Amino acid sequence: MSDPDQWEADLERRYPPAAYGEQSVSEFRNYQAATRPSVKAFYRLNHQYQTFDFVKQKREEFLSLKRRRMGVWEAMEFLNTLVDDSDPDTELSQIEHLMQAAEAIRADGHPRWFILTGLIHDLGKILCLFGEPQWAVVGDTFPVGCAYSDKVVYHEFFRANPDWEHPIYSTQCGIYQRHVGLENVMMSWGHDEYLYHVTKPYLPIEAQYMIRYHSFYPGHRENAYQHLFSEQDHQLFEWVRKFNPYDLYSKSDERPDVEKLTPFYMDLIAEFFPSQLAW
Repeated sequence: MSDPDQWEADLERRYPPAAYGEQSVSEFRNYQAATRPSVKAFYRLNHQYQTFDFVKQKREEFLSLKRRRMGVWEAMEFLNTLVDDSDPDTELSQIEHLMQAAEAIRADGHPRWFILTGLIHDLGKILCLFGEPQWAVVGDTFPVGCAYSDKVVYHEFFRANPDWEHPIYSTQCGIYQRHVGLENVMMSWGHDEYLYHVTKPYLPIEAQYMIRYHSFYPGHRENAYQHLFSEQDHQLFEWVRKFNPYDLYSKSDERPDVEKLTPFYMDLIAEFFPSQLAW
């Protein structure tokens, strides 16, 4: 898979807008039928290498947050250098995609912190610009250190993962206690987890959950891993579900007026964030 947008396009196919209406999600899980070979190859790598030890290594490598200092808008401009040359369906820049999500949230009258979350939620994809492979940046996320749920897309690819037959990691709860709470669970490595740690001191907990778990489709769409959820998780995942349609369905070929919108979003960023963050 040559770019993150291929994964997102596959998500839209797996979870079309009707999945958020009357029809059940299970009607839309025929993800085998029309999947691009590149997406399938992506999940083969992702599921083979997202081990407990790999995630620990990446957390040690990146979560010291000593790689770079920059403001949120600067990070957006940095992400804008991630060019998607392979997507024939859109020519929009990364900043335009971010603004589309934020503007859709703004149009529906949500709080300012919610709008800001829409603007920044994918900034963790700058991991690609730090040299990380696609399978360690995007993709559906899931807990590590316990058994991989069969609700994770392409679950069968986990058989190549060294943790598949681990005496502890292969059990339902693994290293965790039942209902331990997701704040005590290590998630697979990617842009969600990275950005959560960069931004968590500055945002309300609802926004933290949106950022950290918006790619945790097995949890918020398939109701997997319920044995690890705390009561707080159940409550706050309602915000993740509220956010998710804006993440998936706000994209269009109609370009937002970046120049006109920039002052509003610069003020919004300054309301919540300092001039520079540690990345």
